[in-house]
Amino acid sequence: MTDTTNTPTSGPIDTQAFLDALTAMNPNSLLQRMQIEVLEASPERLVARMPVEGNTQPYGLLHGGASVVLAETLGSIGSALHAGPNRIAVGTDINATHHRAARSGFVTGTATALSLGNTLASYEIVVTDDQDRRVCTARLTCLIRDAAPGA
Repeated sequence: MTDTTNTPTSGPIDTQAFLDALTAMNPNSLLQRMQIEVLEASPERLVARMPVEGNTQPYGLLHGGASVVLAETLGSIGSALHAGPNRIAVGTDINATHHRAARSGFVTGTATALSLGNTLASYEIVVTDDQDRRVCTARLTCLIRDAAPGA
């Protein structure tokens, strides 16, 4: 059940401009390094994909940490979109269960808001492979706070 009754955002957000601004803040972030491509983004639902190649562990399988990076990226972006201007979102808790290996192609993460409040936002993130098989399930909670002055 999604609780979105306490949304701090004030009016519609230009999502693409927001994503561009995030990228400009740090053009060498994990988002770029891991080649994560955001396909859909709103505070309630986000979708992104990431190549398996380049994000593997020594056995050639998708690294479990890569799945977690994808999950935290989606939940953090959603939390920041929810937080709105002059507020930031930082991850405080993440857990993940890895269900199966991915060896090639892309994985797709879909984040769904579980709760969107004034100070916390929580998401469930499901990562699937090209055959739509569940690779990982994660849950992320982010703290929402006012941005530091001058930030």
